[in-house]
Amino acid sequence: MREVMAQHRRACEGFSRAVGWAEGRWDAPSPCTEWDARGVLEHVIGFHDMLLLKPLDAKPARPKDDPAGRWAVTVEALSSALAGPDVLDAQRVSLLGVLATDVLVHTWDLSRAVGRQVTLDAELCEIGLERAVANAGQFSGSAMFGPPVPVAPDATVQDRLLAFMGRDAAWTPPSG
Repeated sequence: MREVMAQHRRACEGFSRAVGWAEGRWDAPSPCTEWDARGVLEHVIGFHDMLLLKPLDAKPARPKDDPAGRWAVTVEALSSALAGPDVLDAQRVSLLGVLATDVLVHTWDLSRAVGRQVTLDAELCEIGLERAVANAGQFSGSAMFGPPVPVAPDATVQDRLLAFMGRDAAWTPPSG
């Protein structure tokens, strides 16, 4: 249980770095064609709200026009809500693991949206890839991810995770 919490915290720390890089560039297109950088951030916040914060009766007061502040308040709310006694039953531990992988992949999305190369936590990539492969049936047809992208047999675990989640690791923002 504590291990999954630590993994989620590490994923959120990486996302926080990407949020810092995105400051002032929230309209940048992202690898997620339906979202710009702000949309990636709001998706990550929204999933945490829907799956963890609201069920735990946490209602963070986020600033409206400060994307980085919105994320910072979310992280604080998560820390407080998850510190409570007996909040992490088996279902929430599972959700926290899924969210860790979601945050990890969106760290790459947000970083690439603002033109930054990022090396994701290799251990979290390995865990996330194992989790994703084990739950491939749930992803199939869910419209949550694009179809897997082919990768070389010797691709890094980061590139294999991204490819499984429908990302092309060679994606760059459109120039213009």
